[in-house]
This record gives sequence, structure tokens and C-alpha cells, in this order.
Amino acid sequence: MRLSATSAIIATTYAALTVPGWGHPQAPADPKPAANVRNGLARVDKHLDRDIKDLVALYQHLHANPELSLTETKTAARLAGEVRKLGYEVTEKVGGNGVVAVLKNGPGPVVLIRTDMDALPIVEQTGLPYASRVRAKDKAGNEVGVMHACGHDIHMTVWVGTAAVLAAEKASWSGTVVLIAQPAEEVIAGARMMLDDGLYKRFPKPDFALALHADPLTPAGTVSYSEGLALAASDTVDVVVKGKGGHGAAPHQTVDPIVLAARIILDLQTIVSREVNPLDPCVVTVGSIHGGTKHNIIPNEVRLQLTVRTTKTEVRDHVLKAIDRMVRAAAVSARAPDPEVVVNLEQYTPATLNDVPLARRCGAVFREALGADNVRDRRPLMGAEDFGRYSEGKTPIFMYFLGTVSRERYEAAQKPGAAPLPGMHTDAYAPLPEPSIRTGVRTMTLAAMDLMPNGK
Repeated sequence: MRLSATSAIIATTYAALTVPGWGHPQAPADPKPAANVRNGLARVDKHLDRDIKDLVALYQHLHANPELSLTETKTAARLAGEVRKLGYEVTEKVGGNGVVAVLKNGPGPVVLIRTDMDALPIVEQTGLPYASRVRAKDKAGNEVGVMHACGHDIHMTVWVGTAAVLAAEKASWSGTVVLIAQPAEEVIAGARMMLDDGLYKRFPKPDFALALHADPLTPAGTVSYSEGLALAASDTVDVVVKGKGGHGAAPHQTVDPIVLAARIILDLQTIVSREVNPLDPCVVTVGSIHGGTKHNIIPNEVRLQLTVRTTKTEVRDHVLKAIDRMVRAAAVSARAPDPEVVVNLEQYTPATLNDVPLARRCGAVFREALGADNVRDRRPLMGAEDFGRYSEGKTPIFMYFLGTVSRERYEAAQKPGAAPLPGMHTDAYAPLPEPSIRTGVRTMTLAAMDLMPNGK
């Protein structure tokens, strides 16, 4: 999951929206869950009691062996092997390293369940005995640490656990399960890649699509979700500010792109504060600025990297045009060469909009299974996720958030003056494996079974 461009913004924004109290109890919603949810829970728990040690071991393996976006070959092979031995029809290398596993079980709806597989370029500092010590080359050729700092290892383990229970409980549901293991979520490219490779044409098109996401700031044993808007759209914008280089002691003989870039950075802040309706959430962040080689040399150019977060198409269109307009106007005012402004559409993802009836239906199942106090509402985040792309073709989608912190750590963090819990994309994020996996498998399996009731 991609959040804001700097870790400070990630931690501050995320904490502000989830702590204290981590949300309010969800009000009862129709339709009522199927009468057999509690019976289904008993059967799910029976399988979990049998499988939980193996699932925790799988989690630890995945955590210790992360792979960066677009390089998830070993992870994909492991997941493919896990579901193949459960009886699923497995296809590998869909949209790069993607895996699709299909289990047909009579007439009924098609339910897609998605996990993501990639990790982040972070050096882990958790001190866990199974901590990642992996180092790899990023796309720029730099050696980096690699860590599952966004919970994708939890996602994958829940995915495998859910696959196992559904395969064992075929008498309890009727329909088709399509499990997908998606690459490259962290660069918001994998969903597009799998869809472009025919996901909805080569395989059964889903009537519903489900996913969960680990939450580092809420207690294990709980879940939370939004009805409607859950996560923002994300755009990546690259700007090359051009000038005329020269000696730092003779700036009058140059067109200084560093000064011009500084002016542009400040100008961009007025897009949100003065051009966008205050009631429409929007973020324009300059996450990177690079230019120059030496103290006394004015360079020829400066490069800026921006992230843009919006929740409405019309706001997105306005913001992207405003960025281009402001950058070019600043260049004209400084008598600078034409700048370059490039919106990277390969790293665009639309907002994640949970289908309201589907969210309410799954939420009713969750309350029946976990108790109402353990199911909370959640404010939308300006973070982004490419799960929203699976709504293609008007497929209803639903993503919910899975608590992963011990209640003791959570409660301690709420005390005045206490250190905050490590957030997503930080080197200290360490989910509590067993209860997080249990709750994930419980909720995902029961939601899927409720959507595919056995009519016998």
C-alpha cells in the first residue's frame, strides 16, 4: 500500500485517522448475516486449530524472505505450490509474477479474493528472530534492505489459510473461488498488469472481489472498514525544472533552477489551499528534489518527484492541470527554458470505493463472528491501493482492515506521553502473527461463504 511520500507524513496522517479509539462500533446494517454464520465459525475454527502452526511458520518464512516489486518470483512459486496442493487449478505468471487459483464448486457466484506479494526497500529493525536480512538491488541498481513493512506477509498467509478452509468446506458453499496473488502493489502497477493480461477474460469474472489490509495501529482480533470511499486515487508526477548553469559566485549570468524549483514548490501548495474546494480531500506533496553537484556550481536542471492524492475525478483533473500550469508559468517568469512535466500513468491508481451493499453484508457477518465491539467504522485514508482497479466492469469490491497489534501494546500506546505504535512502511512494524492470522482467515472465509451460500 502506498501512503504519503515521506515516512513522517505516513505516521502522522495514519495515526490521526485511527488513534485514539480506532473508530466507532459499526451500527447494525441489513441484510442480516446468514443464520449459519456461527456454525460456519465453529467449522472454520476447527480447521484453524489444526492449521495454525503451519500458517504461522509460513508467515515467518514469508517475512524472512521478502522480494521487491516486480521480482516476486520465489514468493509467487511458494504461494502457487500451497494452493495447488489444496486442489485449486493454478495458473502462474499472469501479469508478470501474478498467480491465479480457481476452485469450482457447483453453480453460484464467483468470488475473487486477492492478496499482494511485494515488499519494500527498508532495512528491518524489529529484532525478531525471523527478521528479514535480505538485501537486493532496486531498479536504480542501488543495494537496499528488503522488508515486509506493509503487512503483505500477513495478507498472503491469510490468503493461504482461507484457501485451505474453503477447499475443506466445499459442502458448505456453492460457486467459484478465484484466488489471485498480485505482484507490484507497492508501485501500484500489479492490478493493472493482471487485468491487462486478461484476468477477467481468461478466468471466471467475479461477482464480488474481496481483500484485506493489515493495520499496524489497531488491536489483533478486530477489523474495521469504510462504506464507500476507503482510499484515495494516486498519481505520480515528475518535473524537470530547467535553467542555465554557471558559477555560484555569478548568479546574474545564470538562470538558477534551484531558486526556480523552490518557487514552484511553494506555488504548488496553493493548489490545495486556494484552488480546491476545502470539502474535497486532496494532497500535493513534493517528496523528492535533486539538483546540483557542488557548493559553488549552479546546475542546468533540478528534478522534482510529486505524489498527488485525490478522491474525485474532477479534482484530479484540475490538480494535474494546475501543476502543469504553475510549473510552466514559473519558468516563463524566470526566463527559463521550457520545463518537463510528466504524469506517470503506469503508476496511477483510482480511488478504492467499497461497494456499500457488499460492505454492509460483510460487516454483518463480521459482527456475528467477532462481536459488535470488535468491528469498527474507519475514516477514509489518503493512502492509495490498486485494489480499486478490480471494480472494472462494475464488479463490487470490498477491502477491510485487520488489526495486528496486541491489545496490551495498543492500550499502552493510548496513554498520555506514550510512544506511538510503529506505522506501515516503518522499519519497526511487527504484526502479532497468530491472532492476526486467525482473525483474517475467520473473517475472509466467512465473508466468502456468505456470498456463496449452498442452496442444498
